Amino acid sequence: MAAGTIQPGGGGNTGRRRRRGASGARPMSEINVTPFVDVMLVLLIIFMVAAPLLTAGVPIELPETAAAPLPQEQEEPLALTVAADGRVLIGSQEVPRDELLPRLRAIAGERQGDKVFLRADGTVPYSDVMVVMGALNAGGFRNIGLVTDAGGPTLDGTAEE
Repeated sequence: MAAGTIQPGGGGNTGRRRRRGASGARPMSEINVTPFVDVMLVLLIIFMVAAPLLTAGVPIELPETAAAPLPQEQEEPLALTVAADGRVLIGSQEVPRDELLPRLRAIAGERQGDKVFLRADGTVPYSDVMVVMGALNAGGFRNIGLVTDAGGPTLDGTAEE
């Protein structure tokens, strides 16, 4: 009779399985991209929902700013004012709107520089200010500075003194 020895642990391959661990799984060397894809899809949905909200208008007050005043120059810049009732003044002299462009062209021909300061009341509609700016541009004034009051709101929410 042939006698054989029985090894503890059973047959031939069971020794290798024990070395791999109880579950038999090998360590993975690939990155699991499923959580990454899940996060990206959630972010995509969030941005798709939030994007239309970013185009809504924000109420702002243009006449106040914390910007520093412009430095003084040799020639005094032309001052043009748009009053709350819609009147347009060059310096302190009122000018009818139909005479504004010819008067601006005449003044531009006499002056060396093309700098003008535009002051507009905060209640004047934006479109009225743009009409006056268009007349200034057509009259030869390309360097337009908008005048505001100091001490307005800043980006961090504080008012500058």
